[in-house]
Formats: sequence, C-alpha cells, structure tokens
Amino acid sequence: MKTDESPAGGPDDTDDTLVDVRDLVVGFGDLRAVDGLSFTLRKGAALGLVGESGSGKSTVASALLALHRGTGARVGGAVRVAGVDVQAASDDELRRLRGGKAAMVFQDPLSSLDPYYAVGDQIAEVYRVHVKTSRRAARARAVEVLDRVGIADAARRARSRPHEFSGGMRQRALIAMALACAPDLLIADEPTTALDVTVQAQILDLLHTLREETGMGLLLVTHDVGVAAESVDDVLVMRHGRAVEHGPVAAVLGAPREAYTRELLGAVPRVDAPRVRPGTGSAPAGVSGGGGADGREVSDGVVSGGGVSDGVVSGGGVSDGVVSGGGAPDGVVPVGGVSDDRVSVGDAPGGASRDGAVGEVVLEAVDLRREFGRGKRRFTAVDGVSLTVRRGETLGVVGESGSGKTTLGRMLVGLLEPTAGSVRYEGRAQSGVRPTVQMVFQDPVSSLNPRRSVGESIADPLRARGERDETRIRGRVRELLERVGLEAAHYDRYPHEFSGGQRQRVGIARALAADPHVIVCDEPVSALDVTTQAQVVALLAELQRELGLALVFVAHDLAVVRQVSDRVAVMRRGRIVEHGPADEVYESPQDPYTKQLLAAVPALDPEIAAERRRARRQLATV
Repeated sequence: MKTDESPAGGPDDTDDTLVDVRDLVVGFGDLRAVDGLSFTLRKGAALGLVGESGSGKSTVASALLALHRGTGARVGGAVRVAGVDVQAASDDELRRLRGGKAAMVFQDPLSSLDPYYAVGDQIAEVYRVHVKTSRRAARARAVEVLDRVGIADAARRARSRPHEFSGGMRQRALIAMALACAPDLLIADEPTTALDVTVQAQILDLLHTLREETGMGLLLVTHDVGVAAESVDDVLVMRHGRAVEHGPVAAVLGAPREAYTRELLGAVPRVDAPRVRPGTGSAPAGVSGGGGADGREVSDGVVSGGGVSDGVVSGGGVSDGVVSGGGAPDGVVPVGGVSDDRVSVGDAPGGASRDGAVGEVVLEAVDLRREFGRGKRRFTAVDGVSLTVRRGETLGVVGESGSGKTTLGRMLVGLLEPTAGSVRYEGRAQSGVRPTVQMVFQDPVSSLNPRRSVGESIADPLRARGERDETRIRGRVRELLERVGLEAAHYDRYPHEFSGGQRQRVGIARALAADPHVIVCDEPVSALDVTTQAQVVALLAELQRELGLALVFVAHDLAVVRQVSDRVAVMRRGRIVEHGPADEVYESPQDPYTKQLLAAVPALDPEIAAERRRARRQLATV
C-alpha cells in the first residue's frame, strides 16, 4: 500500500511544512473513525482527501482545528498546523489558530451562517476577533473579501441575509469569511457537493485563483474524484479511517496501484462514455459492489448492513420529444445566443422500449407554465414546457439550479398546480396528486418524519388508498424493504439509524408502495458518494426493468444523467433549450448552453481540467 512518502520523523528541515499529521487516531466509543493516519502539506500546496462517506475525511479535517475537543472523542497522535501543536494548544491558542492561521469552509453554508444577521456583519465579526480594529474597518474588510470572491455589488449584498443568497453565493460568502484574516491554510469540507456543475466550476476556479494569488495551502475534502482532479496537487485516498493510496493526483488517478482506488474510479459516472444497456455488457466497476470494496454500505463513521442490488445503469428506449425555448439563468456567462422560438416536437423516430416494442405514453405535459409571486415580484419558473414519457423509458432533465427542473417535476407529480397548461396521465387530464405518479425527493432526511419509523412512512401510501388490514400493510412494507436492498427487520428503525444511501432506498420503497407507473426522481443521488450513487442508480434501473416503470430523472449531474437516460431535456430559465436521445445530446450538442454545461463537468485528467479552467477564464473575460 502506498501511503505518505514524506519522512517519518517531524516536519521537513526546509521549514515550509504547513500541516504535519503523525499517526492520527480519532475514536468515538468503540469506533475508530481515523486509524493511524499520517501526511504532510507544504505551504502553497493543495492536498485532496478522497473517499466514500464514513471513510473519516471530515473527521480528519475537524481534527486539524481540534474541533473534537470537548465532544468526548478520543484523539491520539500528533497534529501540527501552521507551527501550532494542536493537541497541546490552549483554548486561547486554538482561538488564534482558527480563522487566523487556518480557516475552514463547511459543506452546508446555510447551516453555517446565522440566518438572523447580515452576511457582511458575520464576516466583520470574525475579522474583529483576530484583528483589533473598528467596526467601520471590519465592515470595509467584509465588503472587500466579498468582492474578492466574486459577489457582485458587494457593498449592497453585504447587508443581505443568508436566505437572500443563492447556494453558490452562500458558499462564496463562507469562503470570504475564511479569507477575512488572510489564513495560511484553507480547509474546504465538501464545498461543492450540492452545487450544479457551472457553479461548482466557478467555486473550484475561485479556490485555484486564490491559491495562486495568496500562496495559501488548501486541504480539500471531497467524495467527488473529479473535483479533486480539478483542484489539488496530491491526493490521499481514505477508507475506514486509513490511507489507501497517496501521491500526485495525476499518478493516483491515472494509474492507481490499489484495488480500492480503482474501484472508486470505476464507480465514477463518465460524461464522455455511452450508457451501458441491459444485455450489452457488465456494469461499471463499483456499481454492484457496495459502499466499499467489501460490499458494505458505509454511513458517517458506521459500517452498516443493507443489501446491494446488482444491475447495470440503464433504462429503456428512445421516445417522444419535448418543447424547446431559450433564456439564460442569472449568474451564468452566456456562450452564445439562444433562440427564443419554441418548437413542439412529436414522436421521435425509433422510439422503442428495451424489447423493441413501442411503449404507450403514460405521462404527457402540455405547454406547462408556473408563475410565483405577485405584481413586480412575479417570475416564471417554468415557461411553456411540453413533454411525453413512455412506459419503461427514462427521461433525464438537466440544468442549473433555478432552471425550473424541480418545479417541473412537482407539477408532473401533482404537488404543484400549473398556472397554465395541463398534465395528462395515460391520456386523461387530471389535477392534484395521482397515485400512479410518485416522487423520490432530493433530501431523504427532510422528506422522512424523524419521529416515525421508516416502516410507518412507507405504509402511508397504502393507508391513503384505503388499506386497513395492518397485517397486510406490514407484510407489504417488509416486501418493499427487501425489494430495495434493505432488511424486513428495518421496519421499526428510525431515519437517523440509516446511512444516506439507505435513507434514499427507503424513499424509493415509499414511492413503490403506491404501485406507480411513473416515478419522478428529484436529485436522488446529489448528496451521495460515487459508489453509493452507483448503487441507488443501479437499483432504480433494476426496478424499472422488472416493473416497467417510466422514470423522470431530474439532476444537475450531467454524467449521472447520461448513464441513466434514454432521452435528455436540457432546461434553462424555465424552458427546454435542447432535447433528444441521450447519446446524441452529449456527443453533438447543438445549443451553446448545453455545450457550456458539458464544459463545466469536472475531468478526471488534471491536464484536461487545467485546459478547461483556462478556457473558462478566457470566456469570463469576453
């Protein structure tokens, strides 16, 4: 096994070591979340900690700033950051270290920022903790760093509260807060997990530029191998709290020496690879394995059971068309002009299911429009979208945050009534929620009641349609749990007892309880690591093949959408700007916006990533 190649002793004699970790051990009760990890990071360098959920990445990042102190965690080994012995440091020394010499950007900016105070005031408060200065000077510094991270009209937006910022702007605000005191080290814990590809590219480009201009070191924690390839010099692959492989990013990702690293890379969906369809080959490596190489699904620090469904990532055949339009989302640099004309598209030639037979239309949207707000604040979230979905096929819907994808999905299910237009189920116009169309939500934590067992949540659709026999209800729920790769005994467990991937399986089981013909999946894998993503996607594909389900797969991850979809519709500012068979859209995109989205997808090759970054910089200056 290849681990740290630096000397086994103390910091290097050149005295440019910024982080020095030796035999770090972090335990919670009987669990060792980090087990004997060692690595160094030099000034101005960038190191990526890569691994699945539960591998110990975030625990390591927290240990660098002694965030486990006072929590009951057992921490052993030696940790030095910016010359400070973190283990032996007093509370005052740690206070000077945190934010002053080393700063951290957390995964969820909304929960990291105080909803009550203006963003600028929160940045100014951090600055005044470390620098003796006036309130006026601190506010000026807040405006300065907000402007530095690309927040337009920073003086005005500094007075805004977090909920008034988009997801990408909130992440920029957190980075600005971290930069306020010009730290030597920036620790970024999953900074782009919930962001769409263009905003993700902007954040990664920003981090790269800041490194170039300030010379700060970067420790990037991520489960996305493509993000690591875009951003760091070296990568350390973690599994079960230990280092599996460590070296230059090009060497580790280009020619991995360890089987687990190869499995992790094999589970990464590729935007440049055609779909693997049933009967044409095996699934990509890692798809049918589990949360790790041993097939176990891993939650935050806990290895749990839970079966894993085999099966390739696939769907059905190619079918109907959609309506296209134009427009541009806020905060996106247009690549070129987009036609504003809408074109209604009928049946596409060659539309067939997997067995070659044309499936009947099970869901049709006709000129859907949805507006929110009143008067001057009224805006159109979905503008004249028409589409059809046939039995047994998968329609992928992609676009940036704010493009109208989720609003469209909610109208298809009946959770939102359209302002204009109609939705037809199996040829009949209907309003309201229809049991034949179900939804799998993006965040299973918020879509499951934490005070009810998962079995009771799955049983809700059964009771809603009139089933009163509790024995039959419990039996059906147990069948569904086993069908999605969980255990029947999990009926009485609560959501917090499951990993992220397992909770998403519960959401799928609840959708299946109503015996639907169509399932709308709203970002079902956006917060999951690559191997868990592959498991959930493979499960959906297997269910689709067995039950003849039609799927509408809403996502901002273009690589995942390509691997699951028969047809793809690209949304931009409420309209569909491009559609067609998935391979055609990805291999020869016609709309400049589609080309821009594809160019923003992280590349696993660091050289290609650098070329794309240069191209984006040139585009931004045009």
